[in-house]
Amino acid sequence: MSEARKRVFIEALEAQLRDTIAGAHQAEATAGDAAAEIQQDARRREDAKEAVVQGRLSAAHRDRRERTVRELERLRAFTKRQLRNFSRRDPVALGALIDVTIEGEGDDEERSLFLLPVGAGADLEGPGGDGFVSVATPQSPIGRALLGACVGDTVEVVVGGRDTEWTVLDLC
Repeated sequence: MSEARKRVFIEALEAQLRDTIAGAHQAEATAGDAAAEIQQDARRREDAKEAVVQGRLSAAHRDRRERTVRELERLRAFTKRQLRNFSRRDPVALGALIDVTIEGEGDDEERSLFLLPVGAGADLEGPGGDGFVSVATPQSPIGRALLGACVGDTVEVVVGGRDTEWTVLDLC
């Protein structure tokens, strides 16, 4: 069951990445067209400056699109291998679905995380609306802290400039 559940989350992340690619492509084209039009009609120095700004904006959208394409390729390469099912005795590693409790200043908060190579911060809806998971990567502060932890372990994570304690409740 956990592999099928993981695949649903991965498909949702792939869809988010594809949407980002499409949006960046459209924004890149729009800014590029605007730069070309302004440059063609440029009669004043201010117009030429605006053309340069639009050209830079187009390049920034191209960079975002290309970076997201690489992330999608990394995600697909990772998921080509069989997704591993973790037992409660295993340490947290890439591909793990992790349930944690976060001890803060107020009430404790429970959260589910999916440790993946890309997609940090993405929130993904579970199969059939079965809750949400947040994506963490090994490069993120949360991912770094949780890597190697086992069920029952508590790790410290600095979030928003303050220390919080995250306890691993379950792993699959």
